Amino acid sequence: MEKTNLGKDIFIYPMPVTLLGTKIGVKANFMTLGWLTRVNANPPLLAVGVNREHMTNELIRENKTFSINYPSADMVKKVDHCGLISGRKEDKSLFFTVEYGELETAPLIQECKLSLECELLDIYEMVTNDIFIGEIIASHVDRSILTHGKPDMEKLNPLLLTMPDNHYWTVGEKVGKAWNIGRELNK
Repeated sequence: MEKTNLGKDIFIYPMPVTLLGTKIGVKANFMTLGWLTRVNANPPLLAVGVNREHMTNELIRENKTFSINYPSADMVKKVDHCGLISGRKEDKSLFFTVEYGELETAPLIQECKLSLECELLDIYEMVTNDIFIGEIIASHVDRSILTHGKPDMEKLNPLLLTMPDNHYWTVGEKVGKAWNIGRELNK
């Protein structure tokens, strides 16, 4: 196998595509977000990277909360649109049925079958983006995507993003059980 160096502008493949929810006054606001990862087990913490130029960055700082909503592949046009236009110019909440859980400033999207409410714990200021660390304080899961009481990836049918080619994808087939399939090599 021969490998080549593509330089430093490479991204982790793939990234989840989510809609980050914040609130401006009485209005919900949503931003398309791919830069997201779980960073701690207990307490359950997420890290999200948001460009300093985005209104969402200001709103997270102001409200100290945010939501993460996982859209399914059939929502791709609305999701992409939310990444093309600023909340300063358009009310993107009109594309969705907005609801709230425990946090009044972390709007949830009813059409997203998995949504997380997060309280802001910390901010790491980077050159162009800020990393917001949020603690998951509640999850909201549509029962239709549960299998044995847990979210089922196939039923959720989430969107994925690859960069720098900038394409949306869906999840392929399951290939094995994590923390289990490797045990076969012990034989």
